[in-house]
Amino acid sequence: MYDLIIFQRDLLYAITGHDDPDGVAIKDVLEEVYKSEVNPRRLYTNLDTLVDKGLAEKREKDGRTNIYSLTERGKRKIKARREWEDQYVSEMLER
Repeated sequence: MYDLIIFQRDLLYAITGHDDPDGVAIKDVLEEVYKSEVNPRRLYTNLDTLVDKGLAEKREKDGRTNIYSLTERGKRKIKARREWEDQYVSEMLER
């Protein structure tokens, strides 16, 4: 995930935490974490980037709403990132 900006990585985690969330649900999660408003243009531009990179999938829910899910590639990226983080964080937490 070295090629993603932090916001994009956070989007992947927000998608992971929900079953097929729409953009509004993802925005709500991030606003709760960030404690500030997330610009919709920034949100949807970065979601489209994740789709273009093959990390997320966008499907139409109805005529107006899209839902998002991780692709297998996206899941592998998150898993690899967590394993990398655990190498360092788990050691620190055990002290």
